[in-house]
Amino acid sequence: MSTRASQARDVLAGADPEQARLMAEQVILVDGKDNVIGRMSKRDAHLVKNDLPLHRAFSVLLFDTEGRMLLQQRADAKVTFPAYWTNTVCSHPLYLPSELGEEDKGDAVFGAKRAAIRKLSHELGVSPGAVTSTDLTFMTRILYRSECSDGVWGERELDYIFLIQKNVPLKPEKNEVQQVRYVTKPELEEMFYEAKTSEKLKMTPWFTIIMERFVWPWWDVILRDGLSRLGELQDQRIHRFTG
Repeated sequence: MSTRASQARDVLAGADPEQARLMAEQVILVDGKDNVIGRMSKRDAHLVKNDLPLHRAFSVLLFDTEGRMLLQQRADAKVTFPAYWTNTVCSHPLYLPSELGEEDKGDAVFGAKRAAIRKLSHELGVSPGAVTSTDLTFMTRILYRSECSDGVWGERELDYIFLIQKNVPLKPEKNEVQQVRYVTKPELEEMFYEAKTSEKLKMTPWFTIIMERFVWPWWDVILRDGLSRLGELQDQRIHRFTG
């Protein structure tokens, strides 16, 4: 066995077999301006010793028609940030023509939307067709970096942020999601306070950034007008929270 393969095996020793398998998926490497520069396995792109190569990701925040946000608690089996609470679904577009956006004249937003629909089905059991690309409202992009407490794994991502407002049936995949919860704005504020003041509840770093920098005022608009009035808050910028 090659040294590279042996090292890959060692860092995933004891990992859940399905989660280890998914770490072989190929993510999209980008530069700081979101230009595609290559591909890499999810495993290698999330190793701190590799300096966490920058890659595309997406974060979906789904609201029901009452204006409550759907959260998930990541499964204990997850390799990065296990058991943390986070937004509805967060993952990666893969290095595929459909998710690179090549089928849409290079439109990366459409590629990320396809990836988001795929993971809503995989993680939360959202039926095919229950959420379409037109249901996903693109808001902005963030670039952030964060390491897990084990010092082995981490994230350095250029993250596309999407909002949905729709009621959808759920059937969470236990290997991905420990539990789900719809929360009101005051309830989520209380959860963030608890996360900051105790070790009992943990929030993922990307969700924390997205909420603190963007979503609280967006939520006020959603409660008042739904998604239809969010256009003036959208932008094409890359908001940088790391180098």
